[in-house]
Amino acid sequence: MYLPVKLKFTVAFVLAVAWSVLSFHLAQRWLADMTSEMGAVWAYLILFGIAILPGSMNAFLMTSLMLDRRPSFRQNMDVLPGISILVAAYNEEASIAQTIESIEKQAYSGPLQVIVINDGSSDGTAAELDRLNYPWLEVIHMPRNGGKARALNEGLKHVRHDITVTVDGDSYLYRNALRNLVSRYLSDPANTRAVAGAVLVRNSRKNLVTRIQEWDYFHGIAAVKRLQSLYQGTLVAQGAFSAYDTSVLRDVGGWPTAVGEDIVLTWAILRAGYRVGYAENACLFTNAPETWSQFIRQRQRWSRGLMEAFKAHWHLLFQARMITLFIWWNLLFPYMDLVYTLAFVPGLVLALFGIYWIAGPMTLLVLPMAILINGIMFRIQSRMFIEQGLRVRRNPFGFLFYSLFYGLVLQPACVVGYFQEFVTRGKRWGTK
Repeated sequence: MYLPVKLKFTVAFVLAVAWSVLSFHLAQRWLADMTSEMGAVWAYLILFGIAILPGSMNAFLMTSLMLDRRPSFRQNMDVLPGISILVAAYNEEASIAQTIESIEKQAYSGPLQVIVINDGSSDGTAAELDRLNYPWLEVIHMPRNGGKARALNEGLKHVRHDITVTVDGDSYLYRNALRNLVSRYLSDPANTRAVAGAVLVRNSRKNLVTRIQEWDYFHGIAAVKRLQSLYQGTLVAQGAFSAYDTSVLRDVGGWPTAVGEDIVLTWAILRAGYRVGYAENACLFTNAPETWSQFIRQRQRWSRGLMEAFKAHWHLLFQARMITLFIWWNLLFPYMDLVYTLAFVPGLVLALFGIYWIAGPMTLLVLPMAILINGIMFRIQSRMFIEQGLRVRRNPFGFLFYSLFYGLVLQPACVVGYFQEFVTRGKRWGTK
């Protein structure tokens, strides 16, 4: 049965509010205990930060995913338009050749232009690029490292086609990734000006750190992008793999000089009144951080990017669109991450000594919903994998740590990133 998108939004929103009301009612004794120990203000801040708001968001997410039906491509996709692919590379000697080869293996049916911008690499990236010989490949060697945004904007000057695609220099395009990305771009509503591809972990068998991130990309990030695209506005068309309208890119000034240049750019496109979609079956595999220190730096950069987006495009908070709800959610993330870091994590430590002021039996009530949400995500993503000829690899230990302990590292890292944006001025290349 077909349900209009606005009706799906209304149903999901009503159920999320109902869940919040029920949760607040069930938490009265917990709230009273916290109030007696630390006062009403702190008790309410903690309750809403670690229980009510996250539970409401999860209820909205779960309902929306159950109602979501991905639209099919247009019938005639045999003739595809020309595209220009920008690959910004900095010290990618070990992977840049494979990245370009994966583009060649796409056998994209339309005209193809690939521009690799070597952003002043200090390793053998330049030599690797110079030995490649493809008729559609253009290489720009920047004299010194100037940052990813500067490199992409230099490449944008040379773009000849109406659609610009970005691909990271350490990534590998799975078969039909370009076709599926462009087909989604062409099949989505007429006001679509960007489409994010599906980014998955390539080096997931390296160690426990990458095994955990495999589930984050496969479940969490993919689910959020599905949700946002359902309601007409994916909030991040990530630089690792996305398609953009070339004229709109130029109209908004290209990529800003920012730590999170891709999120700031996406919000600029949304602010201009356009829609941003998501192609769940346009799969690109990328190398995730392999150590906890690299992972923490990555998520700090992502958190800084969110703050940059708010500083540049806070006006989105007041647009009358469905995606405005997600902008407000993002505004609440620093608060929830802060409460989790400064209240819930210490609460877990106290619970180990039998002190259940914050973390206690009541917090276990979130587990059934977490299990259900992960089950829905797994079913949806597994179906997509089967359609693309992919296989979900066994990774039970990664899933266990992702489910139970991931937030203990992720959310404190995000808190540090929020503060860094206001005290640190440096903006440089780092892990994705």
